[in-house]
Amino acid sequence: MKIKDVILSKAYTGFFFDDQKAIKAGAKQDGLFYIGDPVIDGFTSIRQKGEAISIQLVLDNGDIGVGECAAVQYSGTGGRDPLFLADDYIPYIEEHIVPLLIGEELKDFKSMAEKYDRLSIQGKRLHTAIRYGLTQAILSAIALAQKKTMAEVIRQAYDIEGHIYEPVPIFTQTGDQRYDGVDKMILKEADVIPHGLINNIDEKLGRQGELLKGYIEWMRNRVLTYRVRDDYEPIIHVDVYGTIGIIFDNDIDRIVEYLIDLEESAKPLKIRIEGPIDGGNKVDTIDYLAKISRQLESKGSKLEIVADEWCNTLEDIKDFADAKAGHMLQIKTPDLGGINNICEAILYCNACGIGSYSGGTCNETNISAQITTNIAIACRANQMLAKPGMGVDEGFMIVKNEMNRVLARANRK
Repeated sequence: MKIKDVILSKAYTGFFFDDQKAIKAGAKQDGLFYIGDPVIDGFTSIRQKGEAISIQLVLDNGDIGVGECAAVQYSGTGGRDPLFLADDYIPYIEEHIVPLLIGEELKDFKSMAEKYDRLSIQGKRLHTAIRYGLTQAILSAIALAQKKTMAEVIRQAYDIEGHIYEPVPIFTQTGDQRYDGVDKMILKEADVIPHGLINNIDEKLGRQGELLKGYIEWMRNRVLTYRVRDDYEPIIHVDVYGTIGIIFDNDIDRIVEYLIDLEESAKPLKIRIEGPIDGGNKVDTIDYLAKISRQLESKGSKLEIVADEWCNTLEDIKDFADAKAGHMLQIKTPDLGGINNICEAILYCNACGIGSYSGGTCNETNISAQITTNIAIACRANQMLAKPGMGVDEGFMIVKNEMNRVLARANRK
């Protein structure tokens, strides 16, 4: 089976691009808008619509494989590639990549994905978003050609044993709607709740962590009061963006004491805390998270630490996993470029005995969410993100429905 044509179109994502530097510098919100001038190159406003590029690979039998090039909400910062705008990159793809794809024979997924993920044009690797979307389209096309689910193609490509496909727990995120969002999650019986977006000490965490503790107690009580089934016990997973380290001056003993207090507040529900501390660089963050994790374990705590910041690339993920810097690692899918790297990252975490969280961003599309759902199922991730968007309902629906379709189809065989 060969590729006979490539069709590109502008696409829209489930959220926005935000200029993180301008926001951190104090830009104020007016509704959904931010007031002031952008700081990062490429931005025309501090918040602007999220964009993507849809790649359709037309095969010589008429089937069409689809993937979508998307980038994270906070693009253009933290060592990431520049802001990804469709009008800028569609001409680039047409000039440099489409000629390479026309006539390309569909081979096994792994070798073909690695070829384009590692491709250099004029001495530079392709933008992360292009690698992400192009390898999605390749996987989609190969699955069509082989008449299999994308999850089955991945299992074959990476020699993953087992013919039974099982569901992956879904982690839903509230954004700033951290109370109404939790109610939605309880109604839908989401596996892991609520993310919570705890990124402001005064408004969300509290100077002694009292606001977060109260929120966790409220959430526990809300679950126990309104759950329909007595055995519904979602995991509480809160992302705190390093703010716990800030309020306790990076004092490991005080941080651990506070985390154990949060664990007590969550019982009987299990709890995970993402990004409790940010060392300002990868080496120090690994060191801090490893020490916190070991100290929690030594005290008999079951609270799990999740690594996020500075754990961006496949190489980063391997470094965090080798150091056991946390109990679970977020694999931010668009930041890894080719989706082959997502497969490698999940499998590496699993082999190291550390939790694999197939994450991503609210700023993805339905297509990228569905394809990474197949990867999470195939590679047996421990958790995956409901995406795109921040509305709970939409992301959960897209991911859960795709998961159920794949499980039904693959297991029927």
